[in-house]
Formats: sequence, structure tokens, C-alpha cells
Amino acid sequence: MKTTPSPDPMHPRAISAQLAQGVRALRFEAPVTHVYNPLDYARAPHEQYLERYGKGPREVLLLGMNPGPWGMAQTGVPFGDVRMVRDWLGIEAAVGKPRPEHPKRPVTGFACTRGEVSGARLWGWAREAFGAPENFFKQFFVANYCPLSFMEAGGRNFTPDKLPARERDALFTHCDTALRALAAHFQPRFLLGIGAFAHKRILAALPDFDGHTGRIPHPSPANPQANRGWAQAAEKALRECGVKL
Repeated sequence: MKTTPSPDPMHPRAISAQLAQGVRALRFEAPVTHVYNPLDYARAPHEQYLERYGKGPREVLLLGMNPGPWGMAQTGVPFGDVRMVRDWLGIEAAVGKPRPEHPKRPVTGFACTRGEVSGARLWGWAREAFGAPENFFKQFFVANYCPLSFMEAGGRNFTPDKLPARERDALFTHCDTALRALAAHFQPRFLLGIGAFAHKRILAALPDFDGHTGRIPHPSPANPQANRGWAQAAEKALRECGVKL
């Protein structure tokens, strides 16, 4: 018989700290040359996000893949487009530097002038649909499965699904543990991947989840569907999963 994860008193801040510690010791070989962990160097705004918006339970847990170079890698917030995080979510704090830092992917924190399309779309939809952040977070929480951002020598993004099996399995062990803890904390009725990768990891980490699983389209400009009206496609997918907006 399927069961929901048992309630867990651990706050997402503690889950995040445990995840940060677990992945800190991992090592990755070429073609990966740089690994950013914003749970470390962007800890202050990340904890602001968790403290302000991360108190469970929550009906819907939305799960992304990993930090984007101009989003969470800058602000410590999932899909963390600087303007949306600062001006709508009301989060801003000092951000340090990853070591080593790729010259083509500098981290300037809230001084970053580049926007992240995925984050602008996701949080922009939330703002239009719910008005105040508090209204959105009464029903939803947004997290990333993997906390690390990977780059190749030339600065190109390298997604975690492309890692060699040994490195991928070691990373996913920590990420699966954190995901199970988040599900225990939020007790969601709906656990939905933002994109196919996150949906697959939900099914792998929580095969006995007693709620509803599914996915919504990823808001990345690399996704053709997202460029033809992501907000409408996302709302359609949410309704098809059973979420009432």
C-alpha cells in the first residue's frame, strides 16, 4: 500500500544545509571544469527565501532541475531572476564568490544586470496570477532538485543528467535524500516537475508517493513550447494534473 512520507520536523533551511554539506565533497571530471554551489556562497538570500516562504505544509511542490547561471547562481533562489527576487519576492542580501569562478560566468549577486528568462517567466506568472507573493506561497513552493551549476571550459552550461554514471549517482543520492525530506516537510498533494528531468527524479526518489505526480513545461527559452506562451501552457498542465488555481 502506498503511503505519504511521514511528517518530518526538519525545516527546509536544515535540509538545505545538509544537502550543501553532502555535495561539497563531490568531485567532477572533464568536460566539467567549474562547479558553483549557491547554497554556500549565496547562503544569505537562500536562507531568506526558505525562512520567509518555506514553512509547510503546502498543496503543491514544484521542482526544477538546477541553478541557472543568471538566476539561482546569482541570487540563491530557485529560478532566481534578480529583478523578480528583489522586487517581487522582497529578498536581497550579500552574495559571495564561487571558487574557482569562471571568467565567462561571473557571480555579482544582486548587482547582476542580466536577466534569467526562466525565472522571469515563472515568477512573472506567479505575480500576475496571485498578486502578492504570500498568496502564491499559500498554495505553492518552488525548489530545485540539484543545488549545483556545472560549466565546461568554454563556459557552456552542463546539465546534471549528462554526468558520468558514477558522478551522477553520487550526486543524486544526496539530492534524492533532500527531496524526500522536503516532501516530508511540505506534505504536498501534488509533487510536480518543472520539465521532464525533475519529473523523472520525483518518480525515482519517491516511488511510493501517495499524492499526485506530474509535470509542467519548463520555462526555458530552449523549450519551444515555452516560447509560445509559457504561462498558458503551465496553467493548462496544472489543471490537467488536478491543481485548482
